[in-house]
Amino acid sequence: MDKLERRKLIETALGRREATLKLENANLINVFSGEIYMANIYLCDNYIADVVEIENDTNKKALKVIDLKGKYLAPGFIDSHLHIESSHLTPYHFAEAVIPKGTTTIIADPHEIGNALGEEGVDYMLEASQNLPMNQYFLIPSCVPSVVGLETTGAELNSDLIDRMLDKERILGLGEVMDFVGVINSDKRMEDIIDVAYRKNKFLQGHAPEVVGNDLSAYLCGGPVSCHEVRNGIHAKEKIRKGMVVDARESSISKNITSIIENVKGFKSPRNLTLCTDDREPKDILGKGHINDCVRVAVKAGLEPIEAIRAVTLNTAQIYNLEKLGAIAPGYKADMVVFDNLNDFNVEKVFYMGKLVAEDDKMLVDIPKPEIKLENKNTVTVKDFEIDDFKIKAPIENGTLEIIGMEYISKERSVTRRKTFTVNVKDGHVDLEGTELNFVAVVNRYPNNDNIALAIVENFYMEKGAVGTTYSHDSHNMTIIYNKAEDAQAICKRIAEIGGGVVVVENGKVVDELPFPIAGMLSKKSAKDVSVDIERMNNVLREYGIRTDSPITRPSTLALIVIPDVKISDLGLIDVLKQEVIKQF
Repeated sequence: MDKLERRKLIETALGRREATLKLENANLINVFSGEIYMANIYLCDNYIADVVEIENDTNKKALKVIDLKGKYLAPGFIDSHLHIESSHLTPYHFAEAVIPKGTTTIIADPHEIGNALGEEGVDYMLEASQNLPMNQYFLIPSCVPSVVGLETTGAELNSDLIDRMLDKERILGLGEVMDFVGVINSDKRMEDIIDVAYRKNKFLQGHAPEVVGNDLSAYLCGGPVSCHEVRNGIHAKEKIRKGMVVDARESSISKNITSIIENVKGFKSPRNLTLCTDDREPKDILGKGHINDCVRVAVKAGLEPIEAIRAVTLNTAQIYNLEKLGAIAPGYKADMVVFDNLNDFNVEKVFYMGKLVAEDDKMLVDIPKPEIKLENKNTVTVKDFEIDDFKIKAPIENGTLEIIGMEYISKERSVTRRKTFTVNVKDGHVDLEGTELNFVAVVNRYPNNDNIALAIVENFYMEKGAVGTTYSHDSHNMTIIYNKAEDAQAICKRIAEIGGGVVVVENGKVVDELPFPIAGMLSKKSAKDVSVDIERMNNVLREYGIRTDSPITRPSTLALIVIPDVKISDLGLIDVLKQEVIKQF
């Protein structure tokens, strides 16, 4: 805000200048005092000039008046942690979907597209999010690749490159530091990356699944300050008590808010509690909502409404040092949300920088959709693999063999454990016919790299055919789950042809496909159209055995080598905690 803007605000507050907008009869949620009371709010262009209890209002003049008729008025909602890529939408289509839900600010970590395209991917997100009627802030990915030496991605971001990238506009800090093992063990690469952000006084976002006790203290001493990977509410108590920011998550896959709130609702206004969506699909955004749905879930779990609102406004704004955001008060930016009650949080109006931008779940302003070259670039490169490349070669010709693989511990969680299987060997290759086990392949999709790794997985429940995807955390190499090698080969070829996405094959023929031509993870379509496509694919995958809330995202969790205990990358089966490649037999 320059001095002229400040002068105009002063004059408006004193009643010497007409307000550009007056919101009257608002049931104001004051996140500073923890009160809810009737008030009138006066705006001067993009900012709030005055907030007055109705009985004390002198009725200053305004060019325009909107009567809120007792509806609740809160600061615009802020999502403390998410990945736009998980919606498979471009930043501008994402904005179109979430603004009507009351989200006026997001802090996004573009490490998905960063792993695929490095700085080019981050720059795309910045370019595609310009001039939107919401705030889209970003963090620089800290772990590209997530663990050096254990996977091969499309780029590598070192401390020198991150140092330069942190100076880009709308960059708030360092994205989730997933290599918690490296932080705890003072790995030089992680130390150098963290130190760059630390010296620039930038935010250090954390990622510490199931990290507790001494290890948690060590991780916090290493620099990261937050965690959205809290799945157990008891862990949330320890983390909040130790000063860690807990970003309670309600994604399309991981639903952790209820457990967290049930364990921390007795705390008195913890300032280090926020709510986030992390990975939310378009169907859930359009149907259930966005961060407003997180507020709804938190209140249902027992969090006081005013505390839930604080967790998506003032708490997040102050944690990220977002100046003049997160509250309705003189001098603050006029980002505001109107909703009907303190149970459902159904958003009726959304104001951004003093302008009404959405009403009754519809956008009122146009979303700029720039033409960007990257959106027409095929970034998936694989060689012509043979059928035998998708068969696990055994050390014997025929008989039985013990082989180490992995098993899912539940249908909903992404955690996989090490397990030793006794399998048949036929003609020198592992044979899973007659079992409920599946093969999994990770194929490197980047130029000048022909890596392919194979393993066995239990409880994936691919009953027939095969599915493959390039949306595969965090390397976004091609992950294929299959029963027959010829199906895997067909998937590999087809995904490369369409530039990435999800493909289902049975008996060598494509059953269905969902293209993600932008970096192998984003669609060019609107949220509504992508939602229809994803639901169609989810239904296909359920027919093929993957009966989870979000079948389309299930394959991506197999290659997530920062989630315990055992995963797979293009280099082989990975022991996550020991950070080493496992010998399968």
